[in-house]
Amino acid sequence: MLKGFKEFLFRGNIIDLAVAVVIGTAFVALVAAFSAYIIDPIIASIGGADPLGLGFEIRPGNPSTFVDIGALLTACITFAITAAVVYFVVVVPLKKVTERMSMTSETPTTPPDLMLLTEIRDLLAAQQRPAPPPG
Repeated sequence: MLKGFKEFLFRGNIIDLAVAVVIGTAFVALVAAFSAYIIDPIIASIGGADPLGLGFEIRPGNPSTFVDIGALLTACITFAITAAVVYFVVVVPLKKVTERMSMTSETPTTPPDLMLLTEIRDLLAAQQRPAPPPG
């Protein structure tokens, strides 16, 4: 039972899926920040919210048209850090474990065609030997 569970975990599909979920979540945060701090102020140039931070106002004197570059940069940095952590903490060690497991489980086997050729060679060699003299 434990062997099957171990194979299930190290098959790679689960880890790939987990990495995809984490990266996807970080990407959603990046897209949400882009929408909230770039697209929303452009739409809000007619009127709207009051964000603060590093950026500029599309219409001077109207704080609802503030484009918050700082929040977008923060989301980009958060995405890059999340992706790096997932890669170096999950993907790289899993790849090394998988390589080690595949190296130890591989046993060199002779291909069937090579075995057949070896048998033919041995039979031909046996036929070419002179028969022992009757004794």
